[in-house]
Amino acid sequence: MTVMVPVENAARTGLRRVVAADVVDEVLEVLRGKPTAMPKDWSHRYKHNRDKLKTGDIFEVAEVVRNLALRNAEKALPTGEKQMLTKAKKILASEFMYARDLSEDEAGAFLEDVLDDIPANGQDIADPTPEPAPVAWH
Repeated sequence: MTVMVPVENAARTGLRRVVAADVVDEVLEVLRGKPTAMPKDWSHRYKHNRDKLKTGDIFEVAEVVRNLALRNAEKALPTGEKQMLTKAKKILASEFMYARDLSEDEAGAFLEDVLDDIPANGQDIADPTPEPAPVAWH
């Protein structure tokens, strides 16, 4: 399917260019970073994440993917959030596909590999310093 929009209206309609290959590295940093605070209530969290996805900002999309993937690793997501995670992953994978000249399957596998490497405890991969262990006093 091809959608044609006059160039002068592209920004107003929310269209933007696919991110450059070097921006993918910055997106990966977001995916590997610490989770951001989200509302505890799933309906508020859903709205919060939906609003982030609506911006179309690739970094906001990466943040939603990271936060939902981490939450899903801790506890199963409600159906709506599972669908949102799937949609957000597709958006990211399609950016990776075009930016890195990958096939759709390769881009999806690349994203899944990145997500699989993120610790379930949400510790920042860029700063793998472990939390100090609690000291037991006897």
